Amino acid sequence: MLLAAQDPWIRWDWVQSHTQRITDATVQHIELTAIAVGLGFLLAVPIGLFAWRYRKGRGAVLSVAGALYTIPSLALFALLVPYTGLTFVTAEIGLVSYTLLILVRNIVVGLDGVPAEVRDAARGMGFRTGAQLLRVELPLALPVIMAGVRIATVTTIGLVTITALIGEGGLGQLILDGLVRDFRTPLVVGGVLSIALAILCDVGLGFLQRAITPWSHA
Repeated sequence: MLLAAQDPWIRWDWVQSHTQRITDATVQHIELTAIAVGLGFLLAVPIGLFAWRYRKGRGAVLSVAGALYTIPSLALFALLVPYTGLTFVTAEIGLVSYTLLILVRNIVVGLDGVPAEVRDAARGMGFRTGAQLLRVELPLALPVIMAGVRIATVTTIGLVTITALIGEGGLGQLILDGLVRDFRTPLVVGGVLSIALAILCDVGLGFLQRAITPWSHA
């Protein structure tokens, strides 16, 4: 207890001697996040289009996605470990499942928000269903869809730290190490870098959203 009380929040000598470990943890954190959001988006697009097109099945789709989102992460990992082990796959299955509700819902809401008169004008110009979706409806829904991607990304960055409990986790490994050893420095480094990464990704995606949807800011 005396050592813990005297231990500074940051020991810069430890940071300097563990630069490679911190870098590797940050890279792994980014990889876990990018793969989870990327796979989640690839799954969410067809699911979201189905839920938007067939309204009778929308409630069931969103209910399943919501059920996956409400499962506590530790419970989900506990269910997956007997089948996929303490592996990268286990971490990604959990992370991807948490992105689906956010992404699917935003795709549906974005497409629902396209004005009916715009659809009528597109049909009047001779657009077929597929062309209308790709050239009219999806571009107009893109701001809402991108907002969902931003939320999913920031949420996933936070959830990645929990996967440290199954041997993954990126910066979560530093946080877990600090908690286990009652050593503040790796805990603070991991926490600060996780927050900084979330802010940078949110700001970066915000600029990307403005760049690809200039009409929404006119």
